[in-house]
Amino acid sequence: MKTKIAKILKFLFPFVLGGGILWWMYRDFPFSTLDDVLLEDMHWEWMVLSFIPGILAQVFRGLRWHQALEPLEEHPHRRNCVLAVYISYAASLLVPRIGEVTRCGVLKRQDGISFSKSLGTVVTERIVDSLLVLLMVGGVLLWQLPVVLRFFNLTGVGLREMTDRFTSTGIIVTIICLLCIVGVAVVVLQKISVSNKLKDTLSGMWTGIMSLRKVRNVPLYLFYSVGIWVAYFLHYYLTFFCFDSTAQLGLTAGLVSFCIGTIAVIVPTPNGAGSWHFAVKTILVLYGLGQMDAVVFVLIVHGIQTLLIILLGIYALLALQYRRPPALHGNG
Repeated sequence: MKTKIAKILKFLFPFVLGGGILWWMYRDFPFSTLDDVLLEDMHWEWMVLSFIPGILAQVFRGLRWHQALEPLEEHPHRRNCVLAVYISYAASLLVPRIGEVTRCGVLKRQDGISFSKSLGTVVTERIVDSLLVLLMVGGVLLWQLPVVLRFFNLTGVGLREMTDRFTSTGIIVTIICLLCIVGVAVVVLQKISVSNKLKDTLSGMWTGIMSLRKVRNVPLYLFYSVGIWVAYFLHYYLTFFCFDSTAQLGLTAGLVSFCIGTIAVIVPTPNGAGSWHFAVKTILVLYGLGQMDAVVFVLIVHGIQTLLIILLGIYALLALQYRRPPALHGNG
């Protein structure tokens, strides 16, 4: 019974957290004004144009994944790799961070691809993406350091503010929590060490992780990797031109707000709901956008981009129904 309650709470937490932030941000917002913005003031041609790089980013991710699987003697259809990525993004709206597992399951069912190996390649691409994001965010934030420091001061997440809030009791509790985490990790590792099935799974994952060393066309892999983030940025930045208030903010405001928003989606809420809204709104206000205009911008842009993810996921599910999954060829 306790286990079921814990699972339910774990499932609900991202939605409660995201919903709480959204409620706090929009508790006094006049939603009736959105009709005028959407029907009269918004330049929809720019929003539609932004869909192209948004879709392209996911296509690049699918093609890169296909390339990473080839050295493992796994040969899924490129189309299925892309469709699996579409589904993974949509699935993450229901359960944050489940997309990686979902897309591996799709390839397992459709092309008989080893689940553990494909999951290993996903881990590898997450490492590559993290390095690229660190380089991008680090460079942009250093370039615009004064604005970033003002953001931290306004949001109260500066290092000094965080440390000042720690009492001696808080420090002791934090240490105890860290020790508990280490203890749990040790127990888990001990269980893993005596499970042959888990050993095989981890071995497959490790093989997938190391697949990057054997990628046949490294420049193409790097092109896809960089292209993903360039496309993500264009998907976001083109929406600036949907509104007269944001069209004049410029490329710098777009880069900084994109980087801060990328960091914000680490918070486990569906598609960064709440955390992304708050972070991007705050940055845009720092660059001179009015509070109301900033709130309207993040609400509409995030809502429409989330709808695009849902539509792509539905399309992928329907498209896969027209292909009968082949007989599994022995991949574990």
